[in-house]
Amino acid sequence: MPAPLIPSLLIGLAGACGTLLRYWLGLATVRWSQVLPWGTILINVTGSFAIAFFGTLTAAGGRLPMSETSRLVFMVGLCGGYTTFSSFSLQTLDLLKNGFPGRALLNIGLSVMLCMVSVAAGSMLAQGINASQPHDG
Repeated sequence: MPAPLIPSLLIGLAGACGTLLRYWLGLATVRWSQVLPWGTILINVTGSFAIAFFGTLTAAGGRLPMSETSRLVFMVGLCGGYTTFSSFSLQTLDLLKNGFPGRALLNIGLSVMLCMVSVAAGSMLAQGINASQPHDG
């Protein structure tokens, strides 16, 4: 197997594990999530903590430095499958730590605004398609 393929497979496997963790935690918290999506909030908060903790601890200057592949497997694979909000949170923190508070706020504002517009557009488009097709139900 070519060397670049192995990290891709490991990241994909870790992503599948993260997806299953998200699913199982969502199921475990469904009874608490009637008023607010507490399961999703818990997933986003724990994923954000995990990516920052691991990323900081395993960076070149960290206490437990790891290879880039190992970091990618956990951060992109596991955390990415678990929640992409963790990546958004870490990138926003990096902007703040690197002295770019305006860019951090812009990242937050654009991400929330554009994602809300995008989710509304996707929903409206799908509703239009649903309304124009005969329902087989």
